Amino acid sequence: MTPRKLLGCALLLAGLGTAACTQQTKTTDTAADAAPAAAYFQPTEPGVQDGGVQVIPITTPKGTFNVWTKRFGHNPTIKVLLLNGGPGATHEYFECMESFLPKEGIEFIYYDQLGCGNSDNPKDTAMWSLPRYVEEVEQVRQALKLDKDNFYLLGHSWGGILAAEYAFKYQQNLKGLIISNMMMSCPDYGRYAQEVLAKQMKPEVLAEIRQIEARKDFQNPRYMELLMPNFYAEHICRLPLDQWPEPVNRSFAKMNQSLYVTMQGPSEFGISGKLTTWNRVPDLPKLTVPVLSIGGQFDTMDPEHMRMVAQKVQHGTALICPKGSHMSFYDDQQTYMSGLITFLKGVDKGEKKVQL
Repeated sequence: MTPRKLLGCALLLAGLGTAACTQQTKTTDTAADAAPAAAYFQPTEPGVQDGGVQVIPITTPKGTFNVWTKRFGHNPTIKVLLLNGGPGATHEYFECMESFLPKEGIEFIYYDQLGCGNSDNPKDTAMWSLPRYVEEVEQVRQALKLDKDNFYLLGHSWGGILAAEYAFKYQQNLKGLIISNMMMSCPDYGRYAQEVLAKQMKPEVLAEIRQIEARKDFQNPRYMELLMPNFYAEHICRLPLDQWPEPVNRSFAKMNQSLYVTMQGPSEFGISGKLTTWNRVPDLPKLTVPVLSIGGQFDTMDPEHMRMVAQKVQHGTALICPKGSHMSFYDDQQTYMSGLITFLKGVDKGEKKVQL
């Protein structure tokens, strides 16, 4: 064989060897990628599989009722229980999480609070009580076997009040706390709505809204006709009204009005229900668990207040979404999800104060 042919064979063999090594590496990488995915989606309950749904009996002063939960994925060290807002909406507006958390290996759990969505509705306003809801969350935690080594609580809007109140009583059970788009003082929330957001409206629009409120004519369709384009589209979700995400519309359409009006009042424009005087700002330094405080620049909640929350707790991180409003996980989605994931993974690594 000539030297030229020998060289050609050597190069061919070298190329084949490289290709084989590359193929072996790709196969190994694929297997490594598949292993975590298989673990993430493995069943965690015996018997017939139902997609991770677990209906939990809740003991209350008025008897036992059932609440609905659904686990998505499996991660033994990061389990995020989602508390929806309203009060009285459903877990459904959190469905955007499915586009971001599974690929990061983060387990999350949908949960319809009593009176919401797929859970029982006792139709008793005496049940719409913050202390009772705190005990409900604790019973859900126990049933789902969540603990300080894996339990993250994410509360959005009213859910942020509930999450904070739970933490003040039971933070020893938590690994991390996320307060999403909710101030820790309802009087401050009311003032921000009246002194800052109301002044951004056209004077004639605000005057008509105030007239309807003075008459307590909240069932008048004109009330929402004014609020939707002038307040909700500016401060609840800044996507065009005809492009609001379907899970948001579906969740809001199922709102338990009895629960919502009892706790919040007739609209998002300020607060006038049972929660009107709720204020936990003085107690924030008592929180020792890592806290992520999320706000939106155009939120119904003052973004500066959300920064203050992160400063007052012992291990706080602030995430202010520059394009976001109250539903920042839709109208500033990449900022919100990137920050949330960074926080969860940072705390999982042992960081107390996560840098975003």
